[in-house]
Amino acid sequence: MDKDILRRQLRGFLREDIGHGDLSSEPLFERGECGSANLVARESFVVAGAASVAAEVFCLQNDTIVCTDAVPDGCNVVAGDILLTVKGAVVDLLKAERVALNLLQRLSGIATLTARFVEKTKQYPVRITDTRKTTPGLRMLEKYAVRAGGGYNHRFNLSDGVLIKDNHIAACGSITRAVQTLREKIPHTIKIEVETDTLEQVQECLECGTDIIMLDNMDRETMKKAVSMIAGKALVEASGGVNLDSVEGIAATGVNIISAGALTHSAPSCDIGMDWNNMS
Repeated sequence: MDKDILRRQLRGFLREDIGHGDLSSEPLFERGECGSANLVARESFVVAGAASVAAEVFCLQNDTIVCTDAVPDGCNVVAGDILLTVKGAVVDLLKAERVALNLLQRLSGIATLTARFVEKTKQYPVRITDTRKTTPGLRMLEKYAVRAGGGYNHRFNLSDGVLIKDNHIAACGSITRAVQTLREKIPHTIKIEVETDTLEQVQECLECGTDIIMLDNMDRETMKKAVSMIAGKALVEASGGVNLDSVEGIAATGVNIISAGALTHSAPSCDIGMDWNNMS
């Protein structure tokens, strides 16, 4: 993650949550009062964001806060494990608590779900990737969490690559016309991917030299036929309605990539709390 972008985002999240001041904490504690707390797992999951995000939140709130014992991203934890210890001004620890927990819970949830998809397909030479179905404003963080869970990233935004989807084809008239037009206008270093939902469209992609062919919402038998037709002439991506029940069967068809929006749009947040240690 780009540190400058990350810090700018985190400062915005803190401003959103604190507003004009913390009416609960600021009247209760003097600026000199210090304390310590642990961020603790309440269940088993894969960690994403303890050191890279949560600790950064506390330090941005007050750069004198000391963060230690952060669990590395991608590690498995169980209920009761300490993910991060923070020490510093009580007021600032309390101000940063919710933002740090919200992000750590969200990112760890994505990493945990991604790891389950990866585990389901580990016997096949296939990559599990995310999509652009992310929470507005959180794309960089959520895609980072996918990688922490063992997955890979699809394009980050519309400028990262060409993906001709159904509405492009409908508006343009045909796959062939869309591919030929783009070939004339984009740099030669950029690959072209086309979304297909029939074997006829797969054949058209092969005839016009598509680099990556996406099989969208196809049943497994049709996917197998498509993979056989393509026969290594293009990378093959499967997408559309991928879930934990279907992903292993999809991997068995021989596709190279499986993209799943569920990794980011349907991952439940993990249960994490902040437990106070002491005040002095």
